[in-house]
Amino acid sequence: MFAILYVFTGLGITVGYHRLFSHRSFKCTKWVEMTMLLAGGMALQNSALKWASDHIRHHAQCDEEDDPYNAKLGFWWSHCGWLFWKDKNPAQYDKYKTRLKQNPLVMWQHNNYIAIVIAGLLFPFIVGFLYNGWIGGLSCFLLAGVARTFFVLNSTFFINSICHLWGNQPHGTSDSSRDSWFVSLLTFGEGYHNYHHMYQTDYRNGAQWYNFDPSKWLIWILSKLGLASDLRRQSTTQ
Repeated sequence: MFAILYVFTGLGITVGYHRLFSHRSFKCTKWVEMTMLLAGGMALQNSALKWASDHIRHHAQCDEEDDPYNAKLGFWWSHCGWLFWKDKNPAQYDKYKTRLKQNPLVMWQHNNYIAIVIAGLLFPFIVGFLYNGWIGGLSCFLLAGVARTFFVLNSTFFINSICHLWGNQPHGTSDSSRDSWFVSLLTFGEGYHNYHHMYQTDYRNGAQWYNFDPSKWLIWILSKLGLASDLRRQSTTQ
């Protein structure tokens, strides 16, 4: 259950929140969108509306004062400290939500986010309870619910912190983004962050065929099944 939900919710963030809703790097059917919204919501990283608008703002203001996870403020700020800081005038950032608000599924998820989070925590408890009573339910809740959420959260935070502080910059030095193959192992390919910042709408983060990027493989498989289309590439790298 831990592994299944780690993969499910992690891909909900990388494929859904990030590459689909933030960067529109591909198109997909409505039920795939809904699946990604449910998976991403269960990751406890806020609604797609909030997550994606913050991420769009990050790319627009990278390393500047208005970058929500500005790496120039240090590891802990970019990793998780920014979550505890409220913007003085949040209305000024509403422009980053405009496109997202036009998607009725995104708005449905935003309005039902708390229910999705609770369901994501209760689901492993119910499975464990049916398998082995209260002991199984509590064990599954702690491991596949609480611990899994903790690890998915921190693996995502590594992209904001580690991938802006340490690593290589083979694709450009216009901002602090860096590639880290190690982070890619934890985040389904998101560690090729320098490439991503240079080619933001590319559906691949690891552009080479041998780069470990399960997120791009899933998007490609969805396209072959007729469930995704218009996969975008911004570089000539094959």
